[in-house]
Amino acid sequence: MFTIGDFAKHGRVSVRMLRHYDALGLLRPARVDPASGYRYYAAGQLARLNRVIALKELGFSLYQVKSILDERVDVEELRGLLRLRRAELESAMAAAAARLTQVEARLRTIESEGFMPAEDIVVKSLPPVRLAELTGVARSYGPQDITPVIGPLYDELVRRIDAARVAVTGPAIAYYEDAPGGGPGAVLVHAGLPVAESVRAGDLGGGVRIVTLPAVEQAATVVHRGAMDSVLPTAQALARWIDANGHHSTGYARELTLACPPDKDQWVTELQEPLTPAP
Repeated sequence: MFTIGDFAKHGRVSVRMLRHYDALGLLRPARVDPASGYRYYAAGQLARLNRVIALKELGFSLYQVKSILDERVDVEELRGLLRLRRAELESAMAAAAARLTQVEARLRTIESEGFMPAEDIVVKSLPPVRLAELTGVARSYGPQDITPVIGPLYDELVRRIDAARVAVTGPAIAYYEDAPGGGPGAVLVHAGLPVAESVRAGDLGGGVRIVTLPAVEQAATVVHRGAMDSVLPTAQALARWIDANGHHSTGYARELTLACPPDKDQWVTELQEPLTPAP
């Protein structure tokens, strides 16, 4: 038998909490000394205490916890509930991390206002390129909406190309268009990989298109280093340069992947924004 203090230490809870559980009938002491009123607990009661804490973490009230335990939820059912809660927490953490990334990107953008990295921006022509591509729709052009769409598109496209043993002839190119009928601000996302003239769409299965991305006479280009979730400062620096130098953009920037290691912070991507040709 354990005193209430020792049992609290082994269960990693407070004595006050154990008294509260006793009052609710949630976890009664194994024995109460009739003379002193001291509570004593058995080691086997740690199992019920663990279930109480686990169910609380799932978001159940203590009264709901009592009902569940009194109905003798078995280990497998409890394990399933905990796994579900774990998935919910992981999803919430991922969403919070994505929001933090966007806040940091906005902060860097604000901090870089007025800084014009002219030496990093190059105006050049872009050749035509033949792509195998998959497309999807994002709710907006914001990185928080583009990333969840374009990542799976590239994963599937690479899988198809590998399965068909098709050679990729150059770096990946992503480009964007307004999505007709996709809602205000919706964007059509094109995830493409260059392939040879001999490759046909049918070689890669349904949904894959073979397109030729047309040449661009003039494009303002800048290299972004890091994950595309943090592209905003680079993209806005490019926009400020275009405006300051009297150019006019003719559409969304293309994204040419120059390096794509497992660590996203080491990614290197060239933004290529088409310009109205100079007279």
